[in-house]
Amino acid sequence: MAGPATSQAPAATERPLLAIDGLCKSFFGVEVLHKVSFSVRAGRVLGLVGENGSGKSTTMNIIGGVHQKDAGSIQFEGADYRPKGPRDAARQGIAFIHQELNLFRNLSIAENLFITEFPKLVPGLPFIDKAAANKRAAELLAAVDLDLSPSTLVNRLSQGERQLVEIAKALGAKAKVIIFDEPTTSLTTRETDRLFDIINRLRSQGIAIIYISHILNDVMRLCDDIVVLRDGHVVGSALKSEMTIERMISLMVGRNIDQLFPPRADNLVRDEAVLEVSGISQPGIVKDITFSLQAGEVLGISGLMGAGRSELARILFGIDPFSAGQIKVAGETLESPTPSVCMDHGMAFLTEDRRVEGLMMEAPIETNIGLSSLRNYAGGLAGVIDGSRLNADVKKMSTSVQISAKDIARTLVKNLSGGNQQKAVIGKWLLREPRVFILDEPTRGIDVGAKNEVYKIINSLAAAGAGILMISSEIEELAGMCDRIMVMAHGEIRATFARGGFKREEILRAAMWDGLRSSAS
Repeated sequence: MAGPATSQAPAATERPLLAIDGLCKSFFGVEVLHKVSFSVRAGRVLGLVGENGSGKSTTMNIIGGVHQKDAGSIQFEGADYRPKGPRDAARQGIAFIHQELNLFRNLSIAENLFITEFPKLVPGLPFIDKAAANKRAAELLAAVDLDLSPSTLVNRLSQGERQLVEIAKALGAKAKVIIFDEPTTSLTTRETDRLFDIINRLRSQGIAIIYISHILNDVMRLCDDIVVLRDGHVVGSALKSEMTIERMISLMVGRNIDQLFPPRADNLVRDEAVLEVSGISQPGIVKDITFSLQAGEVLGISGLMGAGRSELARILFGIDPFSAGQIKVAGETLESPTPSVCMDHGMAFLTEDRRVEGLMMEAPIETNIGLSSLRNYAGGLAGVIDGSRLNADVKKMSTSVQISAKDIARTLVKNLSGGNQQKAVIGKWLLREPRVFILDEPTRGIDVGAKNEVYKIINSLAAAGAGILMISSEIEELAGMCDRIMVMAHGEIRATFARGGFKREEILRAAMWDGLRSSAS
């Protein structure tokens, strides 16, 4: 896919706009940043990459005023920069657009844009000038090509539109440096292109951009300079022209990953259907979905956002209803599917949003992994849980999926990296030994090393005879992991491709062309 047209950036000045030198930070006696140094110039995009836990967020939180540094210096526009808090950082010209957008969904766009400081009818008096607020909001929305009324409630916006509102908010605050933290995680391809066009426009206006992402193709497509962090150290810094994706991965993980997608043993797929779906329909959601999933098979589902992929997964796991059709697991029809019924038949479902639907964030790792299997460890008339057996198996599972935590009984999952949180969700389901595993965006928001580990878990599941239904927005991921790929659009299966016939252009065409009904084998 061709990248957006880039505007010519202004000539870089000799002095960086923002310069970090020897930054150090410790939490509870553990040093997490070790003399981190890098700089970003006006009119340039700096890509900041690294595995989860590498120090990216801590560094950005110090720049954004969330944390205070222990040592080192930060220069902003040639002067010493010591923000007292996020609002102080914003006042000085630093905008931080977080992965989880900081917008009030029940308020309008204009109210979100001016939430900290509304235009006043009379200076010094608490009377809001709504006309002025709406006029200025319209100007800011036009600057990011968002053709919406300032009175539109944020909860009516798509994720991409909310992202643009955050950028408009930064422009309204006259930001000179804008930090983007995983901005494309929940965006469609079209929304991502639109975002990149806006970032290129900001660059042409002399705004400095720090772009954090696990999607290395996007980093190479967008950025001028690249800095790599590992374990709180800067381990690489170069112009984009001097960097490759392979080099970035090697620097990030401290070793070469010769093959991001680990090889699978041949002939894993058996002539044994573990999941059969016939004519599943729900008005306005999905229409006449029919396919089968074999033991040992990884079957991918591709499609644009809104194609019905996640909705289908929720129907198959009994979360949402369907009006027609039939679901069979290992030859047995599920008459009235519910999550409990599906689980009893050996199904597992890793949802798209692990933090909201997959984990109890305030509970420890041990509790989260054991949660779905409590009934399997209950005995006697009173259903007393065999805690010692459960805890022993949970500990084995935690080790098996390689969760990085010293004490799973005390470490809260909210304190884990994204990759380790995902492993905790996977471990929770693996404890039940599923024969059908539905994975919705299993590697979203996790770093390249954690992705490789998740891929190995998927391969081991297939090798053990489970059937895996894998939803992903990354065609390369599906091509690297799957035996077949089904393409959905507008709630229908538009095409199916077998390994050996995976072509990105054909898969995209099937996802985007309304008239396509053909299937490749």
